[in-house]
Amino acid sequence: MPSGASRYLDIAAELRERIQSGEWEPGATLPRMADLARGFGVNRDTVARAIAILEAEGLVWAVAGRGTVVRFGMSRPRRTRGNMVKRNVATDGGGYSFPSASAQEVWEHHVPRVNRLDKLEDPRLAQLLGVPTGAEVMHRHRVTGPVTEPPFQINDSWIHPRGAAEAPGVADNPDSPGDWIQQLEQAGHGPISWRETHRARMPSKDEADLLQIPVTLPVMEIVRVGYSAKDGLPIEVTQYVIPSDRVEQTVVLERAPGAEWPWPEPGADTSQ
Repeated sequence: MPSGASRYLDIAAELRERIQSGEWEPGATLPRMADLARGFGVNRDTVARAIAILEAEGLVWAVAGRGTVVRFGMSRPRRTRGNMVKRNVATDGGGYSFPSASAQEVWEHHVPRVNRLDKLEDPRLAQLLGVPTGAEVMHRHRVTGPVTEPPFQINDSWIHPRGAAEAPGVADNPDSPGDWIQQLEQAGHGPISWRETHRARMPSKDEADLLQIPVTLPVMEIVRVGYSAKDGLPIEVTQYVIPSDRVEQTVVLERAPGAEWPWPEPGADTSQ
């Protein structure tokens, strides 16, 4: 292996190849820094720089008291996120399955579920929900993912006070994902329609800890606004935070009027 300033890059490349070849399975812990340094014939700082590269790529995650753990994100097929909302058929209670999940897939909770009145301090989310910043709103907090995998997403839902009053069951913990949305619809707000806004950003430390990712790995933030059919106003706002290496967006492009095939003949009237 070449010596010099690029040694840590070479070590990172070799460790990356060994991880991707399956030498260390997802969830496995890499050898200790001291053992890696001895094996590569370098000091610990050089190994630490190599590990930092892999952590920034999302391949590994430094866990306090445990060591450097191989992540699941890069070792599995990414989930294609489309735009289809489906009935959830994995549970008996009904409810909805939104694009992050498969309607056939069972997800589990990684932290205790939270259903309570909280102050909505985020000005952006408050504006989207149509309430003043700091208003007390029903808040549903979840950290979920497919069974046998680490957390896939954090989702925080904020329900407009009129919806919480008309559908008090949204404060419960139904077994079926999306069941609370069905309750809002049954209370007179259905069919709810949705609009999503997507952006990439860096996670907060709390988000990184919940998702078991390094703070250097970007996340996809998806904010979904649900609109009541009763009055056309927002009835709920949900924010998803997902590690960027575990989901990819697929969009089907449509041709605008005037861009249809075949192209019109030169001089043809295209006004109709």
